Amino acid sequence: MSVWLKTCRRCFLRGFQSVPAVRDRRTELQFNSAVVDRCCSTVQGEVRVRFAPSPTGFLHLGGLRTALYNYIFAKKFGGTFILRLEDTDQSRLVPGAAESIEDMLEWAGIPPDESPRRGGPLGPYLQSQRLDLYNQTARKLVESGHGYYCFCSHQRLELLKREALRAGQTPRYDNRCRHLRADQVQEKLAQGAPHVIRFRLEAGVEPFQDLIFGWNRHEVAQVEGDPVVIKGDGFPTYHLANIVDDHYMNISHVLRGSEWLISTSKHLLMYQALGWKPPSFGHLPLLMNKDGSKLSKRQGDIFIENFCREGVLPEALLDITTNCGSGFTISRMGRRLEELISEFNPSKITTHSALLDLEKLPEFNRIHLQQRIEDEQKCHVLIKDLQQQIHQIYAAEIQDQEVLAEDYIRRVLHLRKGHITSLKELVSPTYSYLWVRPSFSIQQVAALTKEAPLIASLVLRLIEEQGDELSVDQLTKDLKGLTKETKATKYREVMKVLRLVLSGLQQGPSVAEMMISLGPAEIRHRFKKLLLPSDSC
Repeated sequence: MSVWLKTCRRCFLRGFQSVPAVRDRRTELQFNSAVVDRCCSTVQGEVRVRFAPSPTGFLHLGGLRTALYNYIFAKKFGGTFILRLEDTDQSRLVPGAAESIEDMLEWAGIPPDESPRRGGPLGPYLQSQRLDLYNQTARKLVESGHGYYCFCSHQRLELLKREALRAGQTPRYDNRCRHLRADQVQEKLAQGAPHVIRFRLEAGVEPFQDLIFGWNRHEVAQVEGDPVVIKGDGFPTYHLANIVDDHYMNISHVLRGSEWLISTSKHLLMYQALGWKPPSFGHLPLLMNKDGSKLSKRQGDIFIENFCREGVLPEALLDITTNCGSGFTISRMGRRLEELISEFNPSKITTHSALLDLEKLPEFNRIHLQQRIEDEQKCHVLIKDLQQQIHQIYAAEIQDQEVLAEDYIRRVLHLRKGHITSLKELVSPTYSYLWVRPSFSIQQVAALTKEAPLIASLVLRLIEEQGDELSVDQLTKDLKGLTKETKATKYREVMKVLRLVLSGLQQGPSVAEMMISLGPAEIRHRFKKLLLPSDSC
């Protein structure tokens, strides 16, 4: 239960007055709690949130969801969404990951306002370019007595770890170097002894009010050793770098995964030691598999680039990741991004994990693909995309370039909207008849009827009578009437013949829809083949 959840109506409405999403507009948010276990807190000033992944891997669904909640929070309250890349673990960096993360945010339609690529007034936005700032802050901690140099070797630390595990205890540093005298420290530094800088944890942690999980306090000094803040290579650890950057980037709200909740008391001790005012913290519940198991990066299909390659629409991904979680008054499918922003209600974020059922993704994609088709501008983009896919797959087989015409593809899209779950389906073998003329043998036709020439003549006459103004409903009715003019072929067999001639298949859309898709000229071409004396069609 959160500090922005259980509020009286008066406080809630005062606390969350949304303003137009204009970047340079300043806004004031007040989080007022009306229940006895929550105190009132006020956050004033411009809303600035950040998504701070590490480029040690590519963007996955969990990361996208965290970025999305930060984005819609910023846009809901007229704030700024920042992408900061925490690339301090140089040994684990994955080539291309940094660029890909920003590419995927842009693909998803939630681009940052400030980032390594876009720049901004409080950059740089790569932590590896901010090392002087971290080292300066670490020295400040040492000078104030809140930090100290540690000279313990890797071998000693490993020994401590093994001994703790052997005793059934959680490994922790024993804080040995915090007791070194000043002259001992200076002597080791003068000798060039390898060292790190640690932060001195103190007992008596003050409780803090998480915006989602409510009051929290973790006595980290009782269960952890003093943490490293500057590593031996001069790079900061996450614990120092993230608070330094949040401070100097004027971050107002830290919305991150709940796995960081237990570390927040440690971070608040650092803020206190540095004399800085911390941002408000809100820890988002984790995104899990539908069975409650952890969403693992080892599942290759959870990476955003994979969804992009498979033809999943970004709107569908945003929709399913919010639909399975919380933060909205009602749960419904088909929300566009602007609707996610307008309907977002922070008071509805719960502490329960979000269970993601990816088996439902095709249905989400179907809905959003239909919405794109019905939007003239977005449909034009789909047409261009489909033209490329058709040309890539069927270029050598296309007999009539008319199938690449915009009007033809637009007609196909509008007839199939609501039936297909992705654009890629339309270039699968099931729909190949739309782009290439099918092959079938006269024996296949003869197995269905001996009246093939008569049926072809009736279809050609029907097309001439109807002209270019074909409709599915009227054509369906006329095809039933056509059957009455055959002597020995029943309606079912007539439809099988028509389907075979039109598509070479035994299943697919209705015969009437196939005919509307292909158009009068192509229907004539395909049925005239039945009137030709040939061993094959």
